[in-house]
Amino acid sequence: MFVLESHLNTGQNRVVAEMQGIATDAGMGIWLTGGAMRDMLRGAQIRDLDFTVERDAQKVAKSLAAKLGGQILQEDTHKRWTELTVLDDIRLSVSNARTEKYAKPGGKPTIAPATIHEDLHRRDFTINAIGLSLNRGSRGLLIDPTNGQADLLNRELRATNPYIYYDDPGRLFRLIRFRHALGFQPTPRAQLQFENAILEHVQKTVPANQIAREILAMALDPGLAPMLEELDSHGLLASISKVLTGPALNIAGLDRFEKLFQSVMPPGTTGGTLAFLLTLVEILSAKDRAEALVAFELPSADAAELKKLDAKAKALEAELKSPRMSRHSNIWEVLHDASVNVVMTVLMHSTTRAVHDRIRAWFEKYQPLAEEITDDEVAATGAKPGTPKWDKARASLIAAKLNFKPKKEEPEEVPQI
Repeated sequence: MFVLESHLNTGQNRVVAEMQGIATDAGMGIWLTGGAMRDMLRGAQIRDLDFTVERDAQKVAKSLAAKLGGQILQEDTHKRWTELTVLDDIRLSVSNARTEKYAKPGGKPTIAPATIHEDLHRRDFTINAIGLSLNRGSRGLLIDPTNGQADLLNRELRATNPYIYYDDPGRLFRLIRFRHALGFQPTPRAQLQFENAILEHVQKTVPANQIAREILAMALDPGLAPMLEELDSHGLLASISKVLTGPALNIAGLDRFEKLFQSVMPPGTTGGTLAFLLTLVEILSAKDRAEALVAFELPSADAAELKKLDAKAKALEAELKSPRMSRHSNIWEVLHDASVNVVMTVLMHSTTRAVHDRIRAWFEKYQPLAEEITDDEVAATGAKPGTPKWDKARASLIAAKLNFKPKKEEPEEVPQI
């Protein structure tokens, strides 16, 4: 539990605590599973939280959303799985512990309630089949029925069973993603299973929207451009849209996007998928761009934001070029309210060195300095939390800290003899 808490930010730790409370009050078991456990055990930043619960996962998700001001992003009523965001930008999923039986590749599975051990066994790779109990009587107990910890240590991708690609052909995309993003290599058996599934064309049974979700999951990973190139080499992108294949795949732009994201954004940054999508389709015609985006099934708010992204980026770039940006506090103020999507779009398209330098300075210097201002310091001004005066007082203290220039000490005169 200490290792987990040290890998979570303040908001994520609050989510874990709230989820424990909701599940306990409902009298159901709860475990942290999947990618969150994989990333924690390999010492990486945890981006998304994956919870597995007994009984009604959707009810738990809605309770958490109501408590923390969250938004439901996706729901699968058949699999009893819900994805949501809470506290503005923390993404998580909640699912029922279950077994899945498939009559045909990519078909609709027969779902049945299961124990946590059975649930972990039905997953894709052993590194994703690890759970951590958050239950009162066994809190901190690690559950690893397929020895995924050994494969994490050996940096290997091993299938939990021989049928993972036939049950869910979307896992073909996941193997490619993990190979590039994590630098893990499939075991010889896992690679052979992958090649056999491709030869039998099971990938053709994957719905376009599922492929699109896998690509969005890749959006902020290292190795982005090679990932998409490998997907294209296996003909896996054609399922989304034929306009995204071959020369129409913006490899140079995607490579630039990855380098900027990895070098500028702090570790664990979760925004930026809309800027990625804009890069993915930017060399297409307007008609082809619209066709390619259909499969991504963006929520209406995201679709509207994507349309405005270019205009917002140009406005932000113009502000960052302004002469008033000579004051550090002005740079902080302009970028403080800008989304990661807008900032990444500016970085992708601006050719002005000063714009890039100011964005980097915001992440590396100004924002860390601004975070040093404590609530006690703001309260000392007489402002009350939650009021406009409080926000104004905090902004004033931040401005003073960022613009402070220590006086140069005059060298002492050495008396002449």
